[in-house]
Amino acid sequence: MDRIEQLKKALEKDPNNPLGLYGLALELYKQGLYEDAIVYFKKYLSLYEDQGAAYRTLAQCYINIGDIEQAIETYERGIEKARKYNHPTMVEEFKQEIERLKTMIWKKF
Repeated sequence: MDRIEQLKKALEKDPNNPLGLYGLALELYKQGLYEDAIVYFKKYLSLYEDQGAAYRTLAQCYINIGDIEQAIETYERGIEKARKYNHPTMVEEFKQEIERLKTMIWKKF
C-alpha cells in the first residue's frame, strides 16, 4: 500500500484529522495530482488554523493547473495568517510571489 492509500485509509477512521488531511494533500501535490490536492488542502484549511505554509502549497497547486487568479487569492489569505502568527519572512515571500504572478498575467495581454 502506497503512502496516499495509507493516508486515505487513516482518514476513513478520522476524516477531520489535521495531520492526515495535510499529509494527504502534500502527497497528492508531490505526485502532481494537483486538483486532488486542492480538495484536501481546502478541507484542511476550512477546519484548522494554519500559520501559512499550507497556503503556499495550495497556491502552487493552483499555479500548476493554470489558475493564477486563485493562486494570488490563496497567497493573500496566506499573508493574513503569516502576519497573525508573526512570520515576516513568509509574508515577504508571498508578496513576492503575488508580484511575480501578476507580472505573468500582464505578459499574457
